Amino acid sequence: MTKCLRRNILRLMFSVGVVAALLTASPRLSVAQDYPTKPLRLVVGFPAGGPNDIQGRMLAQWLSGRLGQPVTVENKPGGSSNPATEEVVRAPADGYTLLLVGPANAINPSIYDNLPFNFLRDIAPVASAIREPLVMLVHPDVPAKTVAEFIALAKANPGKLKMASTGKGSSPHVSGLLFTSLAGVDMEIVQYAGGGPALKGMIDGNAQMMFEPMSASIEPVRSGKLRALAVTTAARSTALPDVPALSDAVPGYEASAVTGIGVPVQTPQPIVERLNQEINAGLADPALRQRFTDGGGIILAGTPADFGKLLEAETAKWAKVIKSSGAKP
Repeated sequence: MTKCLRRNILRLMFSVGVVAALLTASPRLSVAQDYPTKPLRLVVGFPAGGPNDIQGRMLAQWLSGRLGQPVTVENKPGGSSNPATEEVVRAPADGYTLLLVGPANAINPSIYDNLPFNFLRDIAPVASAIREPLVMLVHPDVPAKTVAEFIALAKANPGKLKMASTGKGSSPHVSGLLFTSLAGVDMEIVQYAGGGPALKGMIDGNAQMMFEPMSASIEPVRSGKLRALAVTTAARSTALPDVPALSDAVPGYEASAVTGIGVPVQTPQPIVERLNQEINAGLADPALRQRFTDGGGIILAGTPADFGKLLEAETAKWAKVIKSSGAKP
């Protein structure tokens, strides 16, 4: 075979390969260019009216205006959001089914042994939105006015003080486990079916302490029904500026509820990037930013890769806490 003939054959093979690749990619590229052509749905694995649902609805409303198509919120509560996550994992990877990613998604892999999906593998991160502090709350009858005083009280009464939890594996639950571990205190944990019942139990005096996301904590704190001892982020929150960070009393403590958007993993990258762009535009919009920060949220704009790294870090962090506590569903 002459050099000239060999060169022509190689050129032909290269051309065929390029054409094949373009033919394979063209339907996906066309879908991405036309996107969206029909309504979208945002699956939320929690009941309507809770902190995650409220944040999801604000994002859905913003995306509806930016994309020119309705974005409908579908609440699929129960199972610590695992059924909702699985529904999105099994949905067509076309950008029309979104998942509201919450703290439970980073916690569940260490709680549940036989999930029918792998969250980090099967859900593609689109955009982070909010990092929300939790608040360490106590009943007004508790004599401790600071975290240090509460720790001293708990150590003087091992197993006698009750900590309310919004369900095993929830963000308040694991935040409480991290506190008892680092502070070296022994408390009875009382499990409730969600944040509303847990807050009612606290207000009624059936438990003495709990951790709850900032957006749900502000009203009972400001009305005097409960007292805030600390926020769980590394720095104070502008929503409760007089409340110290828990790490001031318990070095190394940090916990927060991270919320964002994900899609099935095979969703075309141009669609992922479009959604990321529109969500970040919302997080930069003064009116929407104000709505998020009024509830104590911290804006978390970034790339899909940034969100992916954050989810990996959160998953690894809570895996250590859950393993040391032995928590099971």
